[in-house]
Amino acid sequence: MKQLMLGNKALARGLYEAGCAVVSSYPGTPSTEVTEEAAKYDEIYCEWAPNEKVAMEVAFGASLAGRRSFCGMKHVGLNVAADPLFTCSYTGVNAGMVICVADDAGMHSSQNEQDSRHHAIASKIPMLEPSDSAEACEFAKKAFDLSEEFDTPVIIKMCTRVAHSQSIVDTCEREERSTIPYEKNIAKYVMMPGNAIRRHPVVEERTRKLTEYAEHCEFNRVEMGNTGLGIITSSTSYQYVKEIFGERASILKLGLVNPLPERLILDFASKVDKLAIVEELDPIIENHCKALGLTVTGKDVLPLEGEYSQNLIAEKLGEEVPEYQSFKEILPNRPPVMCAGCPHRGLFYILSKQKCTVLGDIGCYTLGAVAPLNAMEMTLCMGASISSIHGFNKALGEESEKKTVAVIGDSTFMHSGMTGLANIAYNQSNSTVIILDNSITGMTGHQQNPTTGYNIKGDPAGKIDLESLCRSMGFSRVAVVDPYNLDECDSVIKEELAAKEPSVIISRRPCALLKYVKHNPPLFVKEENCVGCKSCMRLGCPAISMKDKKAVIDSTQCVGCKVCQQLCKFDALQSGEV
Repeated sequence: MKQLMLGNKALARGLYEAGCAVVSSYPGTPSTEVTEEAAKYDEIYCEWAPNEKVAMEVAFGASLAGRRSFCGMKHVGLNVAADPLFTCSYTGVNAGMVICVADDAGMHSSQNEQDSRHHAIASKIPMLEPSDSAEACEFAKKAFDLSEEFDTPVIIKMCTRVAHSQSIVDTCEREERSTIPYEKNIAKYVMMPGNAIRRHPVVEERTRKLTEYAEHCEFNRVEMGNTGLGIITSSTSYQYVKEIFGERASILKLGLVNPLPERLILDFASKVDKLAIVEELDPIIENHCKALGLTVTGKDVLPLEGEYSQNLIAEKLGEEVPEYQSFKEILPNRPPVMCAGCPHRGLFYILSKQKCTVLGDIGCYTLGAVAPLNAMEMTLCMGASISSIHGFNKALGEESEKKTVAVIGDSTFMHSGMTGLANIAYNQSNSTVIILDNSITGMTGHQQNPTTGYNIKGDPAGKIDLESLCRSMGFSRVAVVDPYNLDECDSVIKEELAAKEPSVIISRRPCALLKYVKHNPPLFVKEENCVGCKSCMRLGCPAISMKDKKAVIDSTQCVGCKVCQQLCKFDALQSGEV
């Protein structure tokens, strides 16, 4: 049956049709929907793991047991999972194991731009790169076959545009797979040095066989058109090239991007007058072609950074670009902002008021860095806030201990914050860590995590008690505050910063967008009391604005959190009916 599908949904459909049995992932835009969609199939066991390393190890364990498995993550998540990634390349698999990584060229929701093809090359693991939803589904199925044929994990590389665009998918029935019996094999699966050194030649031989396979495999195809220009491309860039050139250029479309073929490329190059390489981010294909002795046009005209588009490629390759207006020219600028009623806003206001140095982390609370709060000064990677404050305070001592805090979300804390907290407890820096517990994984769209008490399907699950966990890790000072109560936050933060030992503050209130959260009636402005002092505007709440020198509250956005009310000295912001 033909269906219009999001790329991520199509990939999940491919997992289902291929007989995948176990899925373990950590949410990360633009990869999240793959696992969310897979969880809708009762035949597949799905879970959110605490982090990507755990997810990959779970998938490996399921493969070892003889069931087809999958783990998904975004590009920075693959860094977290790099440890098992590189070694399971050596061990190989039992049943098929597929890894999805979704790159975010343009950094729509990421802290860096990263080309995950480097991970595939470095780990010597084959990588497939679909260019639309149909290929996402088909490549997922064929990746399992490839995994079992060549005894290797297989990476599928998505990108934001393929993951979040829609195209037609021809769906099939699920093909159930028998469990492949597990057989004890210490030489293959126990990667201590004596065994690992004998597995490396196996990996190199596998790479040679995969390179030969790349010369004639179905993932790579030639589409001959006008031979004046030949273009080698992959992924979403292929779609742009086809739209721009049609039959006016010949195209070598690469679906298997690691390892890359040699004879296929040389043969294609011999049939065209000029050769161009179109690929987002790093010149992986381009450098491969140059190593083969080919003269190509590539990153000498195309950018190394950002997302490509039809107009950009046309302009850089000398094609006529029609006049157009970009959305940036047409639409008003909308800076990122925390939602109305966000539980993090009040806490960040107090931190800003106290002029604290705030070392931050990855989550929607990273928006505490932007105006008007300007309350965060560092964000590096998942869990880095806690490790960094320890180093910061060890370097500066009392000079920083009384005014520096680390902030980290509940999901991020479970992902990679616990080891940093263990370091503070073990090596004893006088550091104050604030866990922003909004009862959900907020930034990626409300996924459950080990602190919420529910699993990926919303069923009751094991729940980690943050207070008990922090105490068991050696913290005698653990306080819980309501971020809607500014006076409480103010006094507790002052008290913990003044303490002569490490402490944890848990700022606890559910995300305002959770369906089960019952909001108060919206506030309204009593105009005769409002003097236009703009104190309420210091919160940066999108429900509050100014008009004719008076505060205005948008009742469609206001959730009645009353944080702004605590800042108004003139009783202008009131609860109840207007």
